[in-house]
Amino acid sequence: MDVIIISAVAALALLVSLLADRRRTGRALRIAGKRLLGLLPSFLTMLAAVSLVLTFVSEETIVRYLGADNRFLATLIAAVVGSATLMPGFIAFPLSGILLSKGVAYMALSAFTTTLMMVGVLTFPIERRYLGARVAVIRNVLSFVIALVVALATGLYFGEVV
Repeated sequence: MDVIIISAVAALALLVSLLADRRRTGRALRIAGKRLLGLLPSFLTMLAAVSLVLTFVSEETIVRYLGADNRFLATLIAAVVGSATLMPGFIAFPLSGILLSKGVAYMALSAFTTTLMMVGVLTFPIERRYLGARVAVIRNVLSFVIALVVALATGLYFGEVV
């Protein structure tokens, strides 16, 4: 239902934009289309990689390491994996939905997605160049700690931490 509402609002906004200025709207749509085509190869590659991992790694293995039995270890593993992974949110969140359906705890999923968005092990060289090594390290360490706090809060909210 939410997708229908969002799509309707987007269609309405596009219509208003077309009525206001056809040329600028057309140019904006061409730019958006080019960017989408630019993202498509990495999106499809990531989708294929995630599909392969989920195909070859058994559900039992995923649940054993990220499942509800060992919540704190699972959260730590998920946080480390999230920190070392470079994945856009539009892939990470559906992946989290799949992992949730396989029995992965909310706390671990929270740690994974939060570190994925906030901690940049793979992007550290770029951060170091622009921010300096000290600031990049402080930013990443603080982001990791904050992600663990968010994961703990998520676990408390969903009753995974007693």
